[in-house]
Formats: sequence, structure tokens, C-alpha cells
Amino acid sequence: MTLLQSLSPLKTRSNSLMLTQLLLLIIIMLMFFMAKITNATNYKLKTYLQPMFTPNSTVLNGCEDHCGNISIPYPFGTREGCYLSETFYINCNTAYSPPKAFLRKGNIEVTEVSLLGNIRLLQYVDKACYHTNGTRMYGNPSRTKLSAYSIYNSSMNKFIAVGCDTYATIEGYYLGGLYRTECVSSCAEMSQLQTTNGSCSGVGCCQIPIPRGIWNMNITVKSLNRYRDVSGDIDKCSFAFVTGESAFKFTPGIYAQLKKKNSTLPSVVDWFIGNISCKEAQKNLTSYACKSINSQCYEPFNGSGLPSYYYLSGYRCSCEEGFDGNPYIEGGCKDINECQTPYYHHNCKENSQCNNTYGNYTCICLDGFHGDGREGCTPSSVHGLNEVNKLLTGGAIVTTILLVFGGWLYFALIQRRKMAMKKIKFFKENGGVMLLEQLIRQGKSTTAVRIFTSEELKQATNNYDESRIVGQGGYGIVYKGYLPDNNDVVDIAIKKSKKVDGTQTEEFVNEVIVLSQINHRNAVKLLGCCFETEVPYLVYEYIDNGTLYDHLHDKFKLLSLRTRLRIATGTAEVLSYLHSAASTSIIHRDVKSTNILLDNSYTAKVSDFGASRLVPLDETTFSTMVRGTFGYLDPEYMQTSQLTDRSDVYSFGVVLAELLTGKKAISFDRSEEERSLANHFLLSIKENRLLDVLDCHILSDGNTEHLVRGVAMLAKRCLNVKGEDRPTMKEVATELQGLCQIISSNHDSEEYYCQVVDEMLTSYGSCNDFIMPDDCDSDELNMLPSMKK
Repeated sequence: MTLLQSLSPLKTRSNSLMLTQLLLLIIIMLMFFMAKITNATNYKLKTYLQPMFTPNSTVLNGCEDHCGNISIPYPFGTREGCYLSETFYINCNTAYSPPKAFLRKGNIEVTEVSLLGNIRLLQYVDKACYHTNGTRMYGNPSRTKLSAYSIYNSSMNKFIAVGCDTYATIEGYYLGGLYRTECVSSCAEMSQLQTTNGSCSGVGCCQIPIPRGIWNMNITVKSLNRYRDVSGDIDKCSFAFVTGESAFKFTPGIYAQLKKKNSTLPSVVDWFIGNISCKEAQKNLTSYACKSINSQCYEPFNGSGLPSYYYLSGYRCSCEEGFDGNPYIEGGCKDINECQTPYYHHNCKENSQCNNTYGNYTCICLDGFHGDGREGCTPSSVHGLNEVNKLLTGGAIVTTILLVFGGWLYFALIQRRKMAMKKIKFFKENGGVMLLEQLIRQGKSTTAVRIFTSEELKQATNNYDESRIVGQGGYGIVYKGYLPDNNDVVDIAIKKSKKVDGTQTEEFVNEVIVLSQINHRNAVKLLGCCFETEVPYLVYEYIDNGTLYDHLHDKFKLLSLRTRLRIATGTAEVLSYLHSAASTSIIHRDVKSTNILLDNSYTAKVSDFGASRLVPLDETTFSTMVRGTFGYLDPEYMQTSQLTDRSDVYSFGVVLAELLTGKKAISFDRSEEERSLANHFLLSIKENRLLDVLDCHILSDGNTEHLVRGVAMLAKRCLNVKGEDRPTMKEVATELQGLCQIISSNHDSEEYYCQVVDEMLTSYGSCNDFIMPDDCDSDELNMLPSMKK
């Protein structure tokens, strides 16, 4: 054997070792890239999930920030102590639904208040209409009185007059004196209006700009010749108004809109603080309006070219660059997180990472790159790159295979990263961050509510298989699932809401927080929630015997009086717990038979706390938008919007009436007067015909007539129109517990029932106050002679 032949195996072994080293190098490089992607994803996940700053407040503590759908930021306010001065008073008229905002004590409606210095108003149209003979039919001069610190926006408003024989004037205060200008429009026949193409140049419509600084306008409009020189097909009305040019387009059909009673058009008014400059205002920090740190003062009319009269020498406040919020309240200007806030998107280039700082942000190049992240990051030089290239050339086939594999792996990681970012997006949009903030604000651990992953719920429902659907309706879909719990399996109900807009996120978070604080055997237990999906999910214990509504209104499901009384007692106990025994008083706001679930032993489980409100310890009533279900709503709450715990008492009274009668809360089969079950039930008591409306099935348990009367008497008290005349839920629960003890005592004596019920209802009337008639349509009642008088 030659030396060359003896070395051949060594050479082969060396080549094999080289290829092995090459494979290891490529795998290490792929693992490096995987680690970078994972680190970036984890960084963003942590950034999103960590507690954020408290959302910007726009009003003083204890003040309302909205009037209906209109945001009212400070320095404006709707009641004394909530505005800077009388100049910024907004009258919130709750007689409308939703409430409407008006400028101070006048009748000018406010549709928007902006911290940028604008108020949008709805101004009445001044009009004058004439008969064919030239006499004036009617007209209404328009006068708009603004405060001393408000002027009309000259760039966003125009003075416009409409009509074919129109002469309009506008007067107001300007540059310390009076201002007056005129606008004339005319046309002889209808065909002229149809050729204007929407322009407002004198033919049927004229417009002129208004100067900067005009305030307290007075508009007058009339006909030049009482419409005697125009053709008969032309509308003989003249109109004048101030509005935004973009909000008004002149067409022949505009007459019908302008002639409507109390017709209005939008206009824009500029507001400012005081009648002094920033320099003068800062001399007195007590009255200086820019209260927040990181706020600054500016003079909106400085450099306008107008003389510095007192009403054009005021100032406004704004947050400094890098901050956002309300500069007029302490701590109102908050740091903008440019790395997360879409409205202030950063300009970090590719291969760099955004890092938020106080009032600013930085762009840091990722590992393997260098330079300025705002200008662009360039790859760093890799040592030994030439040697790697030589090795890659020698193992081209193996490298190609590994690159294909690496590309696939890279693609899979990118998809995983996209999925993670999508979950982050849903987590934020569905209220996950809001929930964590609320828990931290309340001093609770972020683990107080279990947050499920989307994968856990997929496995629990077999990827949301249709066979797992146990209910669906206007609220969404409910799935039944199975959740592993140590060595056991727990039945769960997963509530998937329908897709909603962002305005309902707070309602969902509210339901989660309310449910997490409830610990009562008669309330549906919340197991957790999930925010990683397109719509949020709530996970409850599974109650598998349907709703009280199903059992009451399904003729094949009969409930005995004993069972109905036990259901009523359980429901009353949990409502009493919510009102007075829970850590924070809770008003349910939507008590109804469809929100009372029953388990296999017919134990009541109250559910659906989406409309519930947490009540501060020092408040017994507060104003809120009316929520609930028609037929169960407290009439006093509907009229005043004042929510109290007695509103739940009224709704529970309707449920008691349902339990006694087996009838629905609203039925169009009844007369209009008795369409509401509450009215129907109370009227039957008043007319001594209670037996006519009772569900005959509840009378088949024996001598229970007086017991039924006791429950009916309690329902009657719960349905009092005035909340102060109703009992508390604690009193209701106590009385129902007493009635339960009576029915459980197994006494057969009618006198015993009447005696005990009379003792319980001493203050409200005796058993014999109800005179039961002899007629009942049910065949079953005919079999109960003991119930007849």
C-alpha cells in the first residue's frame, strides 16, 4: 500500500469533518436570526402588556366630561366648579335624549368643543317669507350673543344670503366699534337658479367673508321689492345666515331645507383665555390657565395685523412637543409614546428599534447594524466572511438544502411573529390594556382575572365546532367547552360577542371587572377572559338548564310554586349582595328573566353584567345614560336618568310578576293599557281579579293561596312608581326567605298560612285584602276547591 493510499481515508474523513462544521455554522447562524426575531417579538409583547400610564383626563376631578355625545373638556364645564369662569359654561340640557349642549344660558346648540380653540355651533337661519300680494308672512331676526372672549372664525365662516329678491345685513362689534355689511341676491325666474352650478355669486345666492374679530352678530333679511318682480314659480322667501362655506352648497332644492321651522346651520367660533398676553398672565400663577407641567402659552392673534383691543389680546395653552392632553388641568399633558401611538408615528428606519423617552424617542440600530436609526442603519462587517464564503463554495449542494430549510424556517418565524403582533393588536383593541390599568388603579393584582390564550379556547371548543354552540342571539354566540383542571375536566361556557366598535370596549371591560368582584352562589361565576381574538371572549362556569324565561314561557316546562319561590329568593339574595354586601356596591341595571340561568337543581344564577355600574361608597344616586330592557325598566329611572339600587328592585318586581303569572314582560296581545306586565299585574290587584292573571300551575301545590297573595303583595311594593316607596333588595330577600320557610314547613292548614303571611305583611295589608274571584279559565283550578271562596 502506498503512502497516498494510506492517507486517502484521512482526507475523506477531513472533508466529512469540514462539511459537518459547515452545517453546524449555518445552523448557528439560523439560530442567531431566530433569537433576534424572538427577542424583538418578546420586547413588543412586554411593551404592550406592561401597565401603561393613566389615560389623559380632560376634566377636573368629579366633573362630567361629556354632555350626551359631546366631549366637554376643561376649561369648559357643565356645572359650577367645573369650568374656568362663566364664559366657559356649557348648559347640558338633559331633557333631550341624548342630552344636548347649549352655549351658556342661550338656545345656541354646541356640537363640538376643541382644545385647539374652536367651538362648533348650530345657528338659526334668519328668514322672511312673503305672500303673492307682497305682504310679509313671517320672519325671525337672528341675534347671536357671544362671550367677551369668543369671536367668529373668519377663515371657516361666510355670511350668506339666499333668495331671488333678497337684501341681508349683518351687524356686530368689530375693532372696538360697530361693523355692518350687506349682501344682495336676485333672480327673475327659476331657470336662472338651475345654471348656477352651486355657486353663490349673486344669482339667487350671495356670500361675503366676515372680518376676523367680529362678535355679537345681528342678522337682518328682507325683500327689496316684496317679490313683485319675480316669476310665479320662484319661492318667495329670503334667508340669511353665517355658516362654513364647506357646510353649504347652493341648489334650488335648498329652499325646502331652509324653510323648516328652527332650521340651523353650523358655524365655528374661536375662544381664548382672558384679555391679557402670555407675559402678563404668567405674572399671576394663581389665575394663569396653563396649569399642567410640559404646557406652554401662545397668543393666537399675535401677528394678525389687527389692533390689540382687549378682546383680541387673549391667550391659549397647548402641550409642549412630545406631550399630549389637556394643558388647562394639573398633570393634563402626558408623554406621547411615539413607539406605540399610531397618531404620532415615529420615523425609525428599517433595522432599528424605537425606544420611548420622556417627551421624545430614540431609534436604536439592531444588533449587527450601526448608524443613526432615524437616518438608516447599515450592516456591520462580519469577520472571517471570506473564509465562510470559501467553505460555502465547497459545500454548495448542502448549503442550498440548508438555505431552503432556513428560508422555510425564517418564513415560519415571520408568520409566527405576525400572529403574535396580531394578538397584541387585538389585546389592545379589545380592552386588555384597559383591564390591566383598571386592576392596577384599584390596587389589585393583574392576576385577579385569568386571561386565557386563544389556543386554550380553541382546544376547549374543538376549534369552535358548530356542535358546541349552545346559544346565540343579539349578544353573539355561546359555546360549550371543556377545560382541563388537574386530573379533571370542567364544563365552561364561552361567550363570543359580535364584532363591535371601539366605543363598546369599556362596557366589556366593565363586565369583566364587575364579575371578578362577585362571589355568590346565585351569580354566574366568571372564570376568565380572552383578548387575543378579533372579538373578546368571556369564560363562565357552564349552567346547563336554560334561562328562567325558557321555563316560564315553554308550555312543556312546568315550575311549581315552591321552585318559583326558591328561584325568586336566590335572585333577590344575589341582588341584595350586589347592593350592600359586595366589596363595591353594584347596580345590575338589566334584571330580567333571560338573565337568570337555572342549573339542574333549579338554583338561580344571575348573569350578564355588561350594563352594570359600580357605585361609589358616598353616592346613592348618580346620572347615567338609560340602559336596560323595555318592560323591565324603572319608570323613574327612564324619566330622570337618576340610577339607584331601587331601579333593580323595580326590575325584580317585574320578574316576580312573571313568576306569578307566567306572562311575558311585554305582550302586544294585551290591550295598550295592559301591554306592560307591570301595569297588567297592578291593575288586576287594584280591580280584585288577581286570580285571573295568575299562572294556574302554581296553585296546584295545596293550600298556598295566602302564600301567593304574600308574594303578589311584595311584587306590588317593588313596582311602586316612586323609588323611595319600594323596599330595598335586602328587605325583599328577607321577606322571600320567610315565605320559603313557610312553604317548607309542610303545614296543610290554610289558617296557618294566612296567619304567618299576615304577620310578615302587617305594614302593607293582610291576606284578606285580596278578594279572589271564583272564575279561572284553567281546568286545573277547577280541581282545587280549597282555593275557591
